[in-house]
Amino acid sequence: MLISKTMTNAINEQIGNEFGASMQYVAIASRFDADALSVLARHFYRQAEEERDHAMRFVQYLVDAGGEVGIPAIPAPNSKFKNVEAAIKLSLDQEMAVTRQINALVELAIKESDHITRNMLEWFLKEQLEEVSSMDNLLKVVQRAGESNLIHVEDYLGRRHEKGGLVAVGARANLPA
Repeated sequence: MLISKTMTNAINEQIGNEFGASMQYVAIASRFDADALSVLARHFYRQAEEERDHAMRFVQYLVDAGGEVGIPAIPAPNSKFKNVEAAIKLSLDQEMAVTRQINALVELAIKESDHITRNMLEWFLKEQLEEVSSMDNLLKVVQRAGESNLIHVEDYLGRRHEKGGLVAVGARANLPA
């Protein structure tokens, strides 16, 4: 086994966090879908898929490293939002929390001199920079547009998706537009 029990437990907790983030994004996307904000909905459905992929990346790592996968219970997502800005602010807060969680995993890997896990976590650190930056920018656009001008946010996201600015290579690239 290449991974300690402590690190295994911490990664299992993170698997739950990633699946929880995925469910939260589905809740947000479905709210936008119900409000006929199809581009925002599609963006958040993609985010949900990406978070699921992150959880599966951790699952595969545990399997490869000889750790035991134990997916924890996942709390129900928030499905009530005052407005679009509140939903996106929740998303940004969630990405900031995930960043702190990944940083804590890196600290644990360093403490345990677990360089293999630390190396695997480098990908997640880079991913979190992208996620926080993207969500922060989206929040700023929504705040500038205001609730009554969300069609401009839809247009902004639509143009960004067309240019590839929000769609990465890999699993998300294969999602329907």
